Amino acid sequence: MTNSIETDYIIIGQGICGTCLSYYLQKAGKHCLVIDEAKPYTASKAASGVINPVTGRRIVRTWMIEKVMPFAVTVYRQLEQELNISLIQQCNIIDMHPTPQMKLAFDERLKEESFLKIPNNISSLHPYFNFYFDAGEIDPCWLVDLQNLLSSWRKKLVEQDLLIEERFDIKNLIIEKELVRYKNIQAKKIIFCDGIEGTEHPYFSLLPYSRNKGEVIIAKIPGLPRTNIFKQSFTIVPWKEDLFWIGSTYEWKFENDEPTILFRKKVEAQLNQWLKIPYAIVEHYASVRPANMERRPFAGLHPVHSSIGLLNGMGTKGCTLAPYFANQLTEYLINHKPINPLADVQRFSKILSR
Repeated sequence: MTNSIETDYIIIGQGICGTCLSYYLQKAGKHCLVIDEAKPYTASKAASGVINPVTGRRIVRTWMIEKVMPFAVTVYRQLEQELNISLIQQCNIIDMHPTPQMKLAFDERLKEESFLKIPNNISSLHPYFNFYFDAGEIDPCWLVDLQNLLSSWRKKLVEQDLLIEERFDIKNLIIEKELVRYKNIQAKKIIFCDGIEGTEHPYFSLLPYSRNKGEVIIAKIPGLPRTNIFKQSFTIVPWKEDLFWIGSTYEWKFENDEPTILFRKKVEAQLNQWLKIPYAIVEHYASVRPANMERRPFAGLHPVHSSIGLLNGMGTKGCTLAPYFANQLTEYLINHKPINPLADVQRFSKILSR
């Protein structure tokens, strides 16, 4: 692409945020170019794809779940039709209580939380798992084939000549009052959806990011039912064929983004105690998530440089939150509709105006 190019938007990153945003902007009739470096492991590529309506040891509702979950399910089903792929299925979590205390905590929340229930025919799991304190079910949970989504959307961008596969170099970015220039590209705005890379570039680096490392094991477990997600200390998620995603950790202090022997040993010890059927570990990888201290997304335009925008900071809830807030950002950019103030990056206008 050597000739001068004009576009409405440049989007940096093609993870779940960049994919959803480029989808919405295209639906709105806008032209956008996506710049993304091909990497084997990113936070989006390493994510399980689970949409879980409750979270944490206290089993509390995920923020805004009543809005974001049905919205996300609808969007993923629309993408299934557009890309002609199988993308989303209901896949409830079976939570096998590791201790009597965790069973009591679940039973207490069961009285007041409609997303929790006692599973039917729990005895059918005894041929596969060792568990001694019963189990609970989280209903509904959804499983998104995130790898299929990202690769299929990337293929579509390539076919439309809308993907530039390279590492974005911010030194080549020129910001003007009403537009931006990057190398030979001129755009009305540039929107950063670049995950952990976004914690370091100068325009948004003062936001309260909290880098969080996660490690994942992919294991082959022939014969394990694929009808549910299974949880006991770690989570086992159906992946591809007879492969399962197992994880993940939440490390706030770490030396690098490489997989560790300690995590692998912890997973092996858990599986040896938990599973009654053979398994084999086939892959082990790690990535760093762009979480933030508030546990709320960053969406919107820079308070000083209005031609620069951001959609980032989804943490571990990217599959759940990205469709909703990508749509909110699109509506703001095109129709000037407000972004939820708890997600709007304007809440940090004083910090970002320094």
